Amino acid sequence: QVQLVESGGGLVQAGGSRRLSCAASGRTFSYYAMGWFRQAPGKEREFVAAISTRGVSTYYADSVKGRFTLSRDNAKNMVFLQMNSLKPEDTAVYYCAAANRYPSTLLRDFTSWGQGTQVTVSS
Repeated sequence: QVQLVESGGGLVQAGGSRRLSCAASGRTFSYYAMGWFRQAPGKEREFVAAISTRGVSTYYADSVKGRFTLSRDNAKNMVFLQMNSLKPEDTAVYYCAAANRYPSTLLRDFTSWGQGTQVTVSS
């Protein structure tokens, strides 16, 4: 398994941008597909985006497609979620996660999770 730590959350106005980072520990980082999920108050955790092990392929939820971009740097054990044109409905705790399969949108396929970072989008 890998240990994951998210950063970059905060308060942003609607229409603005935010970049989330996820730092991974462990020499096996490049073996994992990586993803982001989010959870708003009172709602279930939902899939946001995923990226293949070498970063060649990405997959997005319809709600963020065209606005969010997921990338990774295997040399630095980092994953980045660039979020543009943010909306109030994007407000949530965002979680970075590692998976043994790609593509997958299922929580059960993601075996390692970070602690989450809060993103709040004001209208």
